[in-house]
Amino acid sequence: MSSAVSDRLPTFPWDKLEPYKKTAAAHPDGIVDLSVGTPVDPVPDLIQKALIDAADSPGYPTVWGTPALRDAITGWVERRLGAREVTHRHVLPIVGSKELVAWLPTQLGLGPGDRVAFPRLAYPTYEVGARLARARYEVYDDPTTLDPTDLRLLWLNSPSNPTGRVLSKAELTSIVAWARRHGVLVFSDECYLELGWEADPVSVLHPDVNGGSYEGVVAVHSLSKRSNLAGYRAAFLAGDPAVLGPLLEIRKHGGMMTSAPTQAAVVAALGDDVHVREQRERYAARRTLLRDALLSHGFRIEHSEASLYLWATRDESCWTTVADLAARGILVAPGDFYGEAGERFVRVALTATDERVRAAVERL
Repeated sequence: MSSAVSDRLPTFPWDKLEPYKKTAAAHPDGIVDLSVGTPVDPVPDLIQKALIDAADSPGYPTVWGTPALRDAITGWVERRLGAREVTHRHVLPIVGSKELVAWLPTQLGLGPGDRVAFPRLAYPTYEVGARLARARYEVYDDPTTLDPTDLRLLWLNSPSNPTGRVLSKAELTSIVAWARRHGVLVFSDECYLELGWEADPVSVLHPDVNGGSYEGVVAVHSLSKRSNLAGYRAAFLAGDPAVLGPLLEIRKHGGMMTSAPTQAAVVAALGDDVHVREQRERYAARRTLLRDALLSHGFRIEHSEASLYLWATRDESCWTTVADLAARGILVAPGDFYGEAGERFVRVALTATDERVRAAVERL
């Protein structure tokens, strides 16, 4: 029976990269892995301390999280995103954002006949979530041109993974208004919102976007990149209580709870802005070095005004580019992982140490 579920899914994309990873790893000076985008810098001390202080946690945590965690999330959403009148009913901790993306259509009760839409170039797990629920899915360039019939879930992603494109406040406002007119639920993946370089990303939770109402709108946020907590599996939702309430009940039954030490760590992380600024500075410096090196090597970079990636092309097959860079010991992600429209691009992550970034720059 499990094979019947796995048969619904595409080949796991990263498996296709393994031969190129072996080639890159054979470089005399070692591999520079700019593919997956996993954080490499230390977890800030204050977060580690909070985790350690909560290590003696023998009891079960709650799915909804501690009151302190909910306070931290509501406070951050108001302080950082400009949201207003956010209560505990407006927030829900999740076990990292990927599990939510993969299982959301199922938890919403979607199935055959229902439609899920996401950007033409997008995180592959949006499609996986639709497939797991047996829902239909489609991609878009402009969501307001979609046929709203049977469209139950609309994914936004700004800043975008993989392109780094940022939707303007006007674009977000128009999309939210369109979705409400047609009764379409909007989930906005904003996990890279604090990593804007040439643009200032805006949340769908901002009152200028949603008109002061969270009806039909939910934002997804993660601490993986902004606080180096990918290993902690720490993320949360914020938005419409009419959506989050039923999700909370479902997730209680499913035991989808964040560990108690992780909850304490998130409280510390959301209460401190200093470590976020310091990490931004690290990524900004790496971005400048890699961007300049890629441009001088004959690449063109599109969008990339935010997030942790450079969306680069030499106007050739992405796999040709991957192979050429792998021969130089540099591993990047092929653009077609994110949709057919990316077949001539590669995604270059900024998540490598300063030493490895310098190595990549020298090789280029």
